[in-house]
This record gives sequence, structure tokens and C-alpha cells, in this order.
Amino acid sequence: MDVKFAFEKGGKNIFGEIYRPIAKVSFKSPQKNLWTDTWMVIDTGADFTILPRYLAKDLGISLENDCSIDSTFGVGGEQTLYLLSNKITIRMGNIEKQVPIAFLDNNDVPALMGRLGFIETFDTTFLKKHSVIFKD
Repeated sequence: MDVKFAFEKGGKNIFGEIYRPIAKVSFKSPQKNLWTDTWMVIDTGADFTILPRYLAKDLGISLENDCSIDSTFGVGGEQTLYLLSNKITIRMGNIEKQVPIAFLDNNDVPALMGRLGFIETFDTTFLKKHSVIFKD
């Protein structure tokens, strides 16, 4: 079954209205039967899925014990990254999958849905009417 989300209005500038492709994703805690919902920016430029640090705590994930340390480079420069050792169960609409995720070492970033193991596991269509469709 398809899952569809409308873009979020992101403000206006001299070029016009800005719309951001977003999706509501639920993450299942590996430690307990608990789901955490978050809105994610669908970022086809992101190699992998990155969450802010606070979501690790919400999911009962220890950055020191459950992750390996790496780094990433982006618009903001180099940042510490914690790669979760095992894939995590996500739910988007009525679809559940196991996906790889990482956490940034700060809380000042939006959750980003990346290509590797997530976006690329769907047929994803961005519509000019400011919506996105995921087909499993």
C-alpha cells in the first residue's frame, strides 16, 4: 500500500514559497515495546538517516554502548556521528521495515530520512503538487 505525505510550508523568500518534503515515521525502541514518532525531512541528498541526539535517549539507545563513532560532513562542517550497530524497526503508515540509522551529537538538527537503507527501499515519487508518495 502507498503512503503519502503533504509537504510542509517552510516560509517565503524572494524566490517564492518554500515547501519541505516531510514524513511521519515511528521508531520502535530496541529495548522495550515502545514507539517514538517524529517528523522527518525526506533528504535525497543525505547518504543515510540521521536523528538528533535526544531521540537516542527516547528510544533507550546508549550512544556509547550501542553505536560506533564516525563523523559526517555537511553544510555545517564536520560533526560527530553515532552509527547504531543494528537496524531499527520503523513504521510509516502501515509499512514496517528494518533500517540503519545514526545520531548526530547535538539536538539542533531536524531528523533526516536518507537514501541508504531507507528512501532507496521504496519507489519514491515527489509530486509537483507538493506531496511525496512511498510505494513499498
